Amino acid sequence: MNYNNKIFWVTGASSGIGKAVVYELLKREATVIASSNQAVELEEVKNNCPEKKHLLSTVIFDLADTENIEKLVAQQHKKYGRIDVLINLGGVSQRAKITETPLWLDRKIMEINYFGTVALSKAVLPYMIEQRSGHILATSSIAGRFGFPLRSAYSASKQALHGFIETLHIENREYNIKASVIIPGRVKTNISFSALTASGSIHGKMDSGQASGISPEKAARMILKGLERNKREVLVGGKELIMLYIRKFFPSIFFNIANRMKPD
Repeated sequence: MNYNNKIFWVTGASSGIGKAVVYELLKREATVIASSNQAVELEEVKNNCPEKKHLLSTVIFDLADTENIEKLVAQQHKKYGRIDVLINLGGVSQRAKITETPLWLDRKIMEINYFGTVALSKAVLPYMIEQRSGHILATSSIAGRFGFPLRSAYSASKQALHGFIETLHIENREYNIKASVIIPGRVKTNISFSALTASGSIHGKMDSGQASGISPEKAARMILKGLERNKREVLVGGKELIMLYIRKFFPSIFFNIANRMKPD
């Protein structure tokens, strides 16, 4: 892939995998629109790469508030003339049992993880159709392929993205538009720290599984490698990804393992 003539839009760009993807793209001389609802952190991302500032612009955007999203996308398209790749990395996790999770929290998590991603993708898609090219990626999780303790709403929101992205890809092949799902396993980011508990408050700690994960920088390189190879599903992580194959080919073994999982 020739990065230096492409316009990338990355959500969740103020931390974790999103920030690492932004830096990897800038190394490749790509032009990047970085968005997040964290204004201070997003500005730090920009200040940390002064030699690449001419390639990077930042946009404050909250996935939970999509009312003005079409206007926002139109502004970015007018500025750059095209949007080649949209990498949806923003989202929120959960740490609460089903019986403890109020319905408003299920809706909030779904609004951010699913509807926020869908709204931005649908706003960008017409421009890609017009230019007859583009690639949209959405971030799921290994918990988007099977259930996982304390993550019922998170898992549901991520599983829903698979259906949307696969349909988007099938419907728009005639316009040379591709769509892929990123499936991270354990990556050492703050996603568990900022996960929502049953009350809607912040979990506030790094889970042991998260702490043992691969670095965001390695995850970013794996994502871009998958993008370059036009992978429909981009697996990102370490040995924990074997659970995807166990779930697919040996479901009874998977459920035996799942029944012994300790919530974390």
